[in-house]
Amino acid sequence: MTDLSINLNKIALIRNSRVTEYPSVLEHAEMCIAAGCNGITVHPRPDQRHIRASDCYELADNISVELNIEGNPFAPAMKSSRGDVSDYPGFMELIREIKPAQCTLVPDSNEQLTSDHGFDLIASGEKLKPVIDELLALGVRVSLFMDPDIEQIELAAELGAHRVELYTEAYADAVLHNKNIDAVLKQYIDAADAATEVGLGVNAGHDLNLTNLRQFKSAIPQLLEVSIGHAFTVDCIEIGLVSAVNAYQQTLGKKT
Repeated sequence: MTDLSINLNKIALIRNSRVTEYPSVLEHAEMCIAAGCNGITVHPRPDQRHIRASDCYELADNISVELNIEGNPFAPAMKSSRGDVSDYPGFMELIREIKPAQCTLVPDSNEQLTSDHGFDLIASGEKLKPVIDELLALGVRVSLFMDPDIEQIELAAELGAHRVELYTEAYADAVLHNKNIDAVLKQYIDAADAATEVGLGVNAGHDLNLTNLRQFKSAIPQLLEVSIGHAFTVDCIEIGLVSAVNAYQQTLGKKT
């Protein structure tokens, strides 16, 4: 079965539009868990535009499901620009202190609006290897954010990662525009099969939603986890949080 991990970045983004602690990221995590999700995902960035370091600590101390922390392992510590917000300690320092169930490494920067590409391990694998080794020593499951590129995925296995998270924007875009869906989906099927062959688990995320998820899941039966945030937040507005969690679980084939 495929686990549903809810990304709460957008809840934090709404909170950060005011000088307040409302809406509470932890309370929304607890509501998602009570509704039946299998994990919580957060992606803190140094500018703390949405998820803050303090959110990561609070979630780690209180939730009853797996916590997946995503981010750039080379993101540095940064002073907060707001006096009511604590400083960002650096991504790896967060991971060392929290030791989440899963750490998904993503090659993003503060300048990016959102994650928009996977790792180029030919270029960055040597730099990434000590990070992966440290995470393994901490007992943290390591996932690498990857494009559906078989050569790159094979390199991820050589570096010691446990899983890859397939970056699914190309698939979502093909479905949205009803263009080359079969050809694009075949790239993801081949990438997932290659990952399985070299012993990697397969996660997926980015722009997956209730319209495109069922076909993706059906095509990749070995899919272990999907991370849904942006679309989930919109669905919560339209049909309510509990109904949104149930709808995604049903789409993944789980009884609710």
